[in-house]
Amino acid sequence: MKENLLNKVWNLHKVAELDSGTDQLFIGLHLIHEVTSPQAFAMIRERNLPVLFPERTFATVDHIVPTDDQSRPFKDELAEKMMEALEKNTREYGIRFFDLTTEHQGIVHIVGPELGLTQPGMTIACGDSHTSTHGAFGAIAFGIGTSQIRDILASQTMSIQKPKVRKIEMTGKLPDHVYAKDIILKIIHDLGVNGGLGYAYEYGGDAAAKLSMEERMTICNMSIEGGARVGYFNPDQKTFDYLKGRKFAPEGAAFDNAVSFWKSIASDVDAEYEDTYHLDISHLKPMVTWGINPGQSCSIDETLPLLKSLPEEERETAVKAYSHMGFNEGDPILGKKIQTAFIGSCTNGRISDLRIAAAIVKGKTISSTVRGLVVPGSKSVARQAEAEGLDRIFTEAGFSWRKAGCSMCLAMNADKLRGNEISASSSNRNFIGRQGSPTGRTLLMSPAMVAAAALKGYVTEITL
Repeated sequence: MKENLLNKVWNLHKVAELDSGTDQLFIGLHLIHEVTSPQAFAMIRERNLPVLFPERTFATVDHIVPTDDQSRPFKDELAEKMMEALEKNTREYGIRFFDLTTEHQGIVHIVGPELGLTQPGMTIACGDSHTSTHGAFGAIAFGIGTSQIRDILASQTMSIQKPKVRKIEMTGKLPDHVYAKDIILKIIHDLGVNGGLGYAYEYGGDAAAKLSMEERMTICNMSIEGGARVGYFNPDQKTFDYLKGRKFAPEGAAFDNAVSFWKSIASDVDAEYEDTYHLDISHLKPMVTWGINPGQSCSIDETLPLLKSLPEEERETAVKAYSHMGFNEGDPILGKKIQTAFIGSCTNGRISDLRIAAAIVKGKTISSTVRGLVVPGSKSVARQAEAEGLDRIFTEAGFSWRKAGCSMCLAMNADKLRGNEISASSSNRNFIGRQGSPTGRTLLMSPAMVAAAALKGYVTEITL
């Protein structure tokens, strides 16, 4: 049988089959940040182990950094301790650290691609759920736990079960005001938050080829929200064009040789898959979540589902969702009021996301009942946005323009929901308490939909 990309990359990096039945996999690129790495470093320090290949690990700080006042020490004591720990560990073990004093600091899943660290055919690991983002480049990228971070630091390998592969075949053309975020929310809605368990998702079809690299990153980013450990696109000319000239990408003849290899690891035309799901994106409409997981969503012209219409196994969670959100079955999603609008995160904090949102709010003012935050995903994104005047468009519209970081996606800093506020958010999770308040409520949507909701003070259709 002809092979898909996952099998090709896996076989190139497989070191051994372990007695547990899992594979020992070599990890080509290891990314770390301040939250999940301190315990792993403590573990190797206790065993007097070195970091085997420090040149293969790169660090940045993103989760806990304030996005307003970043002067040191941080006002949050725990955040300062995490920062100090990462500074000490990277210094002691000779790991390159993109900290606040550098020009490359930002969210780990935005920094990796924009620096050209993320490349096709790689195995990539990071102690963060949304490491699947890097699959947009034809890499096999895993979110991992602390013990696996320890293993990679010490051996550059990890133990992992090989997933099956489901092909997500996308056809058609995106309608106006429908974006990559809507595609992945629709996929999760259809297949479920557990539908991808045991699978990697390979995104393909003629519609996949039309998507930009940043759109592909958005889709791969949220593969984990559908239960898939991995999500990836096959590398193509868009991938190569994006990488050319990046700081850590090959140069000259080495780049040409790399492209030859990158082409070779793409799935064969007649590759086989354990399962295939078809989606015609030409019929999609903007999607909004109404509940407490990313699978609880609907298009903007729909009403919230009746409990009796849901599969029996989903009803208990839906009841909990309606209670938490203060919504009722049969409610229209249009018109739901919001108090906070957040544009940012590793899902939608890239320059294209900011351009789209800025085009909607340009020359307008957000509702007086809405607190708006725009948080670029990296210093590089911030510089580019500021050079284009996007920061001024947002601030003149009433948004707060912030420094790079994860911000209100998971609220490990001062950017939090207050009380039972409802947030229109371009991030990736709407779990209870996710945005910093146990009673706060989150509606996930595209940056364009967030911008539109901010202007009106409620969920609304996009108008320019």
